[in-house]
Parts: sequence; C-alpha cells; structure tokens
Amino acid sequence: MRCEEIAADVLAGTAALAIDCALLPADCRWSSFKLLASDMDSTLITIECIDEIADFCGKRDAVASITAAAMRGEISDFAESLTRRVALLAGLSQSALLRVYDERLRLSPGARELIEAVRDKGIKTLLVSGGFTFFADRVREELGLDRAVSNVLEIAEGRLTGRILGAIVDGAAKRHALLAMARESGIDANETIVIGDGANDLPMLLAAGLSVAFHAKPAVASACDVSIRFGGLDVLLEWL
Repeated sequence: MRCEEIAADVLAGTAALAIDCALLPADCRWSSFKLLASDMDSTLITIECIDEIADFCGKRDAVASITAAAMRGEISDFAESLTRRVALLAGLSQSALLRVYDERLRLSPGARELIEAVRDKGIKTLLVSGGFTFFADRVREELGLDRAVSNVLEIAEGRLTGRILGAIVDGAAKRHALLAMARESGIDANETIVIGDGANDLPMLLAAGLSVAFHAKPAVASACDVSIRFGGLDVLLEWL
C-alpha cells in the first residue's frame, strides 16, 4: 500500500471515531515556528459578532445568511458582503456592542491554553479579523496577544451609522497583515502558523508555513495542511 493510501486510511479511521489527527513531518515542532496568527470569529471565539449584533435590531437572519454565504466562499467579494451586512445595522445603539461582548462572546475551547503555551515558548501572536475592533481589541487584551488587526465601525451620536471607517480587512488584507508582522519581526513566512475557518482566511492560510483549519468550511479544510474538526484549539499543542 502506498504512503498516500495509508495516510488517507488513518485520517478516515480517526475521523470516524471523532478523533482529530494530523500527519506532519517529523521535524515539525514548536521550535520551527516564531509567529502564530489566528482569525477571531468562530475561531478564537465561538460566535460571529456581526450576527449577534444584528440580533439586537431584529435582522439576525438577514445578516447571518450573508455571513454564511461569505464564509462558504459563495460571495467572492468579502468587502461587498461586509458592507451589505454592516449597512443593515444602521441606527443601532452602540450599547448593543457591549451587550454582545458581555453576554455572548466566549473564547473557543482551548484558545486560552493555546495562546498561553505559545507565549511561554516566545512565539509572537497576531489576531487578524474581518470583524470589528470593539471585540478584537478586547480579545487581544484578554489573551495577551501581541497585535490585533480588524475593521472599525463608524459610530455617530451613540449609534452605528451602517458604515466602516477606512479600508476593509478582507482576505488580501489578512495576508498582508500576517506577512507585514513577520517581516517586521525578521520571521520567514515558513516560520508562521495560521488558524482560520472561512474563505476569507484562505489567503493568509496559504501564505503560512503551517495552515490549520478550525471547524472549517469544507473548501477551507481541504486547502489546509491540517484540520481540527472535533476538539478545541489546544489540539494543536498535542500535534506539535
């Protein structure tokens, strides 16, 4: 039996038992990496923040349907999809953002353990998100991440205007943020790990030395080096 067939059988067998399995080169260890970057929504945290915000103005279904299509890659222009979703939030009180953070935002299983471990190993950390600074900056502070890059919601007189300030953090911007931080830190792209779950993460995932799909859409999982399908983010600690 060829190695490829053995590998396929191992992955299929462990998946049938709901066990996460990764086949990696023998020299793939934490010492091989100097920067870990992660998406935020449905990756470092359990929710899609924009869907939860929309719930406070009765537009969750409309926003969530666009979010799901964008994550599956059915809407190729992420900036357009985000602009459409944010427009639906116009007029909502900014207090809804704090309620989402306090009442609904939770770290994904294993997120804190993973980040604490890589920080102890001297590995730099980056949160890069198509979500919003209101949440990304708080998650960065809570986890002690080195940097966070995300979108800025425009707020006027205490209410969301339905617009985003500045350039939108789309797939290309995520890749740029990863490579820019690596370059500034003297880190080669092959020394980076990227974790993501949606189509918008693919550009930075494909630029990484090790790409990790986390409970990801099929098109994303198939493009990554390894895939966490069942467990928490701390599965990566076991693999490396």
